[in-house]
Amino acid sequence: MNDDERPEQVELEPPVDPDLEPTPVPAPVPGPVGDAEVVEQAPADRSRLPLVLATAGAALVLGAALVAPLIDQALRGEEEAQRALDLSLVQTWDVTDRTHTTDDVDYPQDPPVGGAHAPIWLACGVYDEPVREENAVHDLEHGTTWITYDPDLPAGDVDALAALLPDNGIMSPRDGLPSPVVVTVWGAQLQLDGAGDRRLPLFIEEYGDGHTAPEFGVSCEGGTPDPQGALPGEGTNA
Repeated sequence: MNDDERPEQVELEPPVDPDLEPTPVPAPVPGPVGDAEVVEQAPADRSRLPLVLATAGAALVLGAALVAPLIDQALRGEEEAQRALDLSLVQTWDVTDRTHTTDDVDYPQDPPVGGAHAPIWLACGVYDEPVREENAVHDLEHGTTWITYDPDLPAGDVDALAALLPDNGIMSPRDGLPSPVVVTVWGAQLQLDGAGDRRLPLFIEEYGDGHTAPEFGVSCEGGTPDPQGALPGEGTNA
């Protein structure tokens, strides 16, 4: 067979693998162009600004309202702590004996802070001589504040003490005190360095209302004006 008689060769295309076919790309979706999106959102942001500011302002006001009481409480707590420190040397006793007696009593404190006492109490006021302690203790039972001072205290200091004496109070000199000035109520006592000791007004503020006394609310009015309690008066057997 010559060359002219050979059958004509046909070139076949290679089979196409379906897995290798290109994936069609979706057409782009038209969207905002340039600054169009910013222009659309800006009005909404501006409309929310007053609400944000109002919310922030309300939060500040509420926070101040909550914090203010805490600050006030802290300041008052500090003041009370300082006051407790100033009165930390106050001595207290649980006195239960309230017997009336005409005899002399040997008290364990100087001056006494309570106990058996005379049936007559002393009238309120400032005494320029020592008073009988059995009568003064009856005053303490009535919630009276008793200020005693060294007889050698200068006259100006005595006047300063008298100015601080409560209405329901007696004041008198007393020999042999453990300090220049001693302030006493029923069951409580404080030794002071002198008339200018700043703890005296604090003590009076704390105890001067007579709340430690068995007969709270009674006063020294109606007692005998005699420093030695020799004269009977309205306070007899009271």
